[in-house]
Amino acid sequence: MNMPFYVAPEQVMKDRADYAQKGIARGRSLVAIEFDEGILICAENPSRNLKKISEIYDRIAFGGVGKYNEYDQLRIAGIRHADLKGYTYSRDDVDSQALANQYAQMLGQIFTHEMKPLEVEILVVAVGFERPGDRLFHIRYDGSVSDEDGFAALGGEADAIRERLTAANLDGLDAAGALKAAVAALSGPDRNIESGHLEVSLLDRLPEGRCFRRLENGEIAALLGSSAR
Repeated sequence: MNMPFYVAPEQVMKDRADYAQKGIARGRSLVAIEFDEGILICAENPSRNLKKISEIYDRIAFGGVGKYNEYDQLRIAGIRHADLKGYTYSRDDVDSQALANQYAQMLGQIFTHEMKPLEVEILVVAVGFERPGDRLFHIRYDGSVSDEDGFAALGGEADAIRERLTAANLDGLDAAGALKAAVAALSGPDRNIESGHLEVSLLDRLPEGRCFRRLENGEIAALLGSSAR
């Protein structure tokens, strides 16, 4: 009788993690920054049609990096979950933390039980009525969740981007200042990112209704050219 080929569970998990991290590192990064009037989400994305940032529900947005078709499936699943919960109960019952937990369970299940993990990191962002109510949930390929404070960075260069944002002064920013800080963190000291290669969205701190707003190229260029902080 032939003995089955044995691989230690620790090695299996390490190989899956390495595979997912390599796939994520090939993509471009994304950042989110809280400011007084809302939350800005900015990604380096030269495509006009394939979006990394999307609205999930009234006060909730989604961001993804890595393999596009995989995080887009997660985006669609989140929209369906939010719509069903809002229709069944109330729009006020759609909660970003519950959505982040569901994403974490999905990613953790796939990472543990499937042969190939998803090559993605995602961000669930919710804007509060006041700044202490803002939520930034970073969910990784293995289902681990972190609750970020002030800003979040995803993608292969996330560690370097976090260092730049930590060193920057993010107090008292407006939308233009938040965008400039995001672009400076994404580009680093050695290159410039053209406004046409940026995807930018805002979650405005409105008292009611839909808060998500996608910025057009002209608006992005105008904010980057503004001298206001």
